[in-house]
Parts: sequence; C-alpha cells; structure tokens
Amino acid sequence: MNFADLQGLGELLRRRVEVIADHGWRDRDAAGHLAELQRVSEEINAAGGRMKQDLPPRLSHFLSQCSYSKALEWIEAASAARGA
Repeated sequence: MNFADLQGLGELLRRRVEVIADHGWRDRDAAGHLAELQRVSEEINAAGGRMKQDLPPRLSHFLSQCSYSKALEWIEAASAARGA
C-alpha cells in the first residue's frame, strides 16, 4: 500500500469531519454546506475505489460501509504505528 495515498485518503476523511462540524456554515448556507459534504464524500469514494485492490481488508470494509470515522481512526493508528 502506498503510504502517500493512505495519507491523502486520511486528509479527505478529516476534511469531511471538518465540514460536518461546521454548523455555522450549515446554518448560513445549507445548500453550499451540503454540496461540499457531497463533493468530499465523492472524492473519498473515488480514492477508495482507486486503491481498493491495495487496501487492507479492515480499511476496505470501513470504506465500503461508509464507516468514515472508523476508517479515519484506522489510518491514524497505522500512521502512528509507522511513526509518521
């Protein structure tokens, strides 16, 4: 598995968490907020699809089930174990 690809996926997952947490944006511009959430979710799906054959089974499962918080935790744990 390419570590840079894994880090990129982690960045997308973190971005999704940031968007969800931005209640001010959601309250000011619900349509724009939803559009960004959809955009980043589509990027996550596309990245996961490109990496599918190289993904560890557990991470692949989290992504296929849209368990994005668990996927992010898995990536962060793998990065910590690697010392990154």
